[in-house]
Amino acid sequence: MTIAADHDYRLLIGGEWTPAAGGYDVVNPATEQVVGVAPNASAEQAADACAAARAAQKAWAATPMAERCALLARVADAIDARSDDLVSLTQAETGATMRVAKSMQVPQAAARFRYYAQPTDVHVALPPAVMPATALAPGGIVGAVEHRAPVGVVACLAAYNFPITNMAGKIAPALAMGNTVVVKPPVQDPLGTVVLCEAFEEAGFPPGVVNLVVADTVEAAEAITTSPDVDMISFTGSTAVGCRIAEVAGAQMKRLLLELGGKGAAIVFDDADVKTVLSNVSSTWTFHSGQICTSPTRLMVQRGLYDEVVSKLTGMAGHLKVGDPLERDTVLGPVITDAHRERVEGYVTSAVGEGATAVAGGERPDLDTGFYVAPTLLADATNDMRAAREEIFGPVIVAMPFDEADEAVALSNDSPYGLYSYVFSGDAGRAMAVAEQLESGNVGINTLQRNHEAAFGGFKYSGVGRDGGQWGLHAYSEMQSIVWS
Repeated sequence: MTIAADHDYRLLIGGEWTPAAGGYDVVNPATEQVVGVAPNASAEQAADACAAARAAQKAWAATPMAERCALLARVADAIDARSDDLVSLTQAETGATMRVAKSMQVPQAAARFRYYAQPTDVHVALPPAVMPATALAPGGIVGAVEHRAPVGVVACLAAYNFPITNMAGKIAPALAMGNTVVVKPPVQDPLGTVVLCEAFEEAGFPPGVVNLVVADTVEAAEAITTSPDVDMISFTGSTAVGCRIAEVAGAQMKRLLLELGGKGAAIVFDDADVKTVLSNVSSTWTFHSGQICTSPTRLMVQRGLYDEVVSKLTGMAGHLKVGDPLERDTVLGPVITDAHRERVEGYVTSAVGEGATAVAGGERPDLDTGFYVAPTLLADATNDMRAAREEIFGPVIVAMPFDEADEAVALSNDSPYGLYSYVFSGDAGRAMAVAEQLESGNVGINTLQRNHEAAFGGFKYSGVGRDGGQWGLHAYSEMQSIVWS
């Protein structure tokens, strides 16, 4: 299939592709041209999608897990079959470079469905326990098993940086565990998710198991998060929105999985390998223009290495091509919207006003179209600056020196966030000891590489809950203890 600008994007409610109450333009952040018209659901249509998911949930949960997983495998195959078109569409609406679109945006979505297409045992037997007689029951040998039961209906709301990959990591484990889903893609780039949901129909999913609501209004979003038909909300995005979701969900005691903002600290000791530091920390610039919640955006370098690291990063920034993401040598594409570009630039301006020095970047690239931000390094920052405390979500690094390990730990932990931090040192023992002191759900030692079997999530305002690997199956299920005499 070829996805044209006039493709008829619709909602999916109870197995029917439904015209929305309205529509809105999705804009390519590199060209500022319209990619397509997204359906704009009403609050009533959002409520209908939740009701359809509720109506389908019991039958889906009763479907053997092997059958559910077989359908997930078909979705992975369907994504692969339309990979070229999905890459083009996702690249256009996200502004990602082709390297990122081809390697991370689409293939990883298929990989996540394929991963969760492996049936797993939802029962874990516990050792028998010898229990004494009590007023409650006679003594004896008591057996027990932990059963992972479906939560029910899961609302899946993803972030705009990796819209279909992030969504796949929610939908696939939720469906594998017997939940039905209401999918709400990001406002900025929802079109790839619509095409993704077309793959569920092609794979043969029963009506109502997967429902899709696209909308750019708060009313439609809150119709989902407050719906009595929704049992769990899985959200990736800003901390402010996550706090609002937690607020409205708490009134109905909904289960929550919230992966929110980050302000990753990269602690660099004097004995660190400088090349390793540069290649990893510069990913804040080179990987999707810094629109990554796990980026090492707060660079803390021990004083003996500080000047060298700052100097070499400054030189590197000047050689990174900013521009058309379709060109092979482009390193930095645009950020998602003009409003977001102005927000990123505002952080740079405020940091300079507070005493930091923009040793790289700080000025808007001289390009006729597109929402571009130059790779920016703010040297001699302090941890009380707005740019050091708030998530920028753009190609901006703040650098500050430290003297002793305790100071670095204190600086790192002096943050409302705690998603992903990093330690760079030639002393593995010291790096491990420091890592264990960091208030961060994830810590990388001398690498930004991920282990996809590791639990993923944050401390503090970076979120609630864990997913990733087999932990994803736990995240989308309830633990039920069954005991017998």
